[in-house]
Amino acid sequence: MMSTADKAPELLSPAGDRERLDMALAYGADAVYLAGTRFGMRAAAGNFDRDALRAAVEKSHSAGVKVYVTVNTLPRNDELPELPGFLEYLEEIGADAVIAADMGVMALCRKYAPSVRIHVSTQAGVTNYAAARAFHDLGAKRIVLARELTLPEIAGIRENTPEDLELEAFVHGAMCVSFSGRCLLSNYLTGRDANRGECAQPCRWRYRLVEEQRPDEPLEITEDGGTFLLNSRDLCMIEHLRELRDAGVGSFKIEGRMKSFYYTAVVTNAYRRAIDCMMREEPLPDVWRREVLKVSHREYSTGFYFDSNGPGQVYSDAMYTSECDVAAVVEECGGDGLARVTQRNRFFPGDTLELLTPDAEPIEFTAGPLTDAEGENVEIANHPMMELWMRLPRPAPRLSILRKART
Repeated sequence: MMSTADKAPELLSPAGDRERLDMALAYGADAVYLAGTRFGMRAAAGNFDRDALRAAVEKSHSAGVKVYVTVNTLPRNDELPELPGFLEYLEEIGADAVIAADMGVMALCRKYAPSVRIHVSTQAGVTNYAAARAFHDLGAKRIVLARELTLPEIAGIRENTPEDLELEAFVHGAMCVSFSGRCLLSNYLTGRDANRGECAQPCRWRYRLVEEQRPDEPLEITEDGGTFLLNSRDLCMIEHLRELRDAGVGSFKIEGRMKSFYYTAVVTNAYRRAIDCMMREEPLPDVWRREVLKVSHREYSTGFYFDSNGPGQVYSDAMYTSECDVAAVVEECGGDGLARVTQRNRFFPGDTLELLTPDAEPIEFTAGPLTDAEGENVEIANHPMMELWMRLPRPAPRLSILRKART
């Protein structure tokens, strides 16, 4: 068997809905993970009904991309009767794997979807090789490692598990304050069960302290100037993929099924370039390092990989930051660069824009005249999803993105 270090790690991207699936496919994912309308840990994402799931699998497979379906909630008794039929449907449509956290769900997968691989979710909290071996004995083909592991700990799991058991780890995205995700805080405070895909993210809230005898006088809790005590930094490992690969990780996972199509496109593209550079043993150009700053994110960290104390918190606020906004998406473009685009945020002729494509470095240009379908000049693109014609600095494939720097 080819060792992990000899072959390119898989790039696994989030696909919260059909638009984000299209972006993951266009910008270089090797595999995508998505959910049906039940049993996935992101209930508020667009997700896929049965017909859309079938179409997603067919479209992905035609592009040579695998599809992993999340069935990673911790279901209650009254939810279980619906699960066998759903698993049989995943078998029928040819899903490549099920991502599961519950041992009962895994047993049902083996019974009702025997051709679909089982990937053990990070929700299962696998932190040692004994647990990984036990799941392998139960039929698992891959472990999505607990997020609180260091690189030496991952290497120890790799050294003490069967070669055919794959290891997957997160490389980018939001970090859960509960690390591997089994959290009851949302359920306790809002009645929304995080373990069934309904997390209200109370870890991002601002808290105050109330003394029993003075209930009307909430006191601010401060630490390093802020009160967001549970607000974790985001993960970014784009400069450390070689260390992950050398530790034995064979699949690099991007968090973000709830995030935008733009996030999916940009982050998938950046990590695709980073993996390709790693495999060619070339340094990663700065342009791709900068890309991850151009999506909505919190302050970045390297998680637990280099420090068992973890990523730390952002105490001042729970806000996201980004350097850019999407101006438009390319729907079609001719060889002369004349393109039909759909507007996503307001922009004007004369604005400085950047063209992001799946096949080249971003290129900056000045927006020229804009026209509508009838060829009439448009002075400002300010209607959501309006179709426009404009000249690009070079031909660009469909789903290329025009963005504008924030000022």
